[in-house]
Amino acid sequence: MSELFARWYNQLPLKLTVGLLVSAVVVSAGAWYYLTPEYSRVGYQPIQPVPFSHLTHVGHLGLDCRYCHTGVESSWYANIPAASVCMNCHSQVLPNDPRLAPIRDSVKTGAPVPWVQIHRTPDFVFFNHAVHVNRGVACVSCHGQINQMVEVRHARSLTMAFCLDCHRNPAPHIRPLEQVYSMTWTEDPARAVEAGARRVRDWKIHPSTDCSACHR
Repeated sequence: MSELFARWYNQLPLKLTVGLLVSAVVVSAGAWYYLTPEYSRVGYQPIQPVPFSHLTHVGHLGLDCRYCHTGVESSWYANIPAASVCMNCHSQVLPNDPRLAPIRDSVKTGAPVPWVQIHRTPDFVFFNHAVHVNRGVACVSCHGQINQMVEVRHARSLTMAFCLDCHRNPAPHIRPLEQVYSMTWTEDPARAVEAGARRVRDWKIHPSTDCSACHR
């Protein structure tokens, strides 16, 4: 009596199982990378309604971050300035420039300028901006060299691993408080390690690595 099924059918369950496992690994690996901020956010540079250049305002003119982002030292987030802040200067400088039309309209109507948010943390993550800057964590540590950006882009991954690396070893990231907002400050490499460790010790900086620190 001839066989009803070819012999290779006997190996079919094994081949299907192996194929499914390989597919699951490939999909998981792809999701692990392509669905994380390191891929989806780093380099993100949306077109804004007003071409505000940080290179010009911060890099060339030396504008302090706190002039526009007034809440960075006291709030859990860094606020976007109102259009009236822009007009403090631009009522005299380029007052009729067509590129500033959305700013002038905002001042007249009270409607906010529809800026596109670039840096954000997920809803399940608690992050307090004031705590970090008041303990010597510089703007450039998380936002990169803003002073060199014509259009702001997402420069750091801001992943959980990124945050934990700093929490586990904060000394290299802690600078003098008067230099937190400097875009160009550097420290002598010969004394940087000792100086960072001293700040952590003197300021009693003990970053938590417990889940509850960020997930509340």
